[in-house]
Amino acid sequence: MGIRDAIDLAQREGLDLVEVGPNQNPPVCRLLDYGRFKFIQSKKQREARKVSRSTSKQKEVRLSPVMSDNDIETKIKVTKTLLAEGAKVRVFVRFRGRQRAHPEMAMKVLRKVAEGVASVAKLEKPPGMEGRVLSILLAPSPQQQQRDRQGKAGPVAAASAPTEGESATE
Repeated sequence: MGIRDAIDLAQREGLDLVEVGPNQNPPVCRLLDYGRFKFIQSKKQREARKVSRSTSKQKEVRLSPVMSDNDIETKIKVTKTLLAEGAKVRVFVRFRGRQRAHPEMAMKVLRKVAEGVASVAKLEKPPGMEGRVLSILLAPSPQQQQRDRQGKAGPVAAASAPTEGESATE
């Protein structure tokens, strides 16, 4: 179709003539409401950003150098839950005031956490000081990820699927 005919058709329909394939021979154009098209595109981009932000694969657990053993056990449970979801976990100890003078206390707390999650995680980044924060990075161990995949797909799928002799409606 000629350019002039396409423009006339777009005006009659109350739409816009938009070139969607400029590098093709001949160039490809579409009749559409350009304002609505831009709105839908921006909506998709916002949704994509929201999804990527919510599925962040790194979570954080904050500790203190003077935590009791019960509090550390609670944080270990939280860390195990996050690791089971497949997220990397940054466990950090923030120093306040004079606590900075005793980094060995924070190392002791981090060591307890690392030992507590050793069965489900591997140490990806050893303890390192970043300003007032001493942190480690834990990642789910490959064996744990395989067990999670098998546990989710294996027995559940087998139990819900009909066997050879019965139908899906029974």
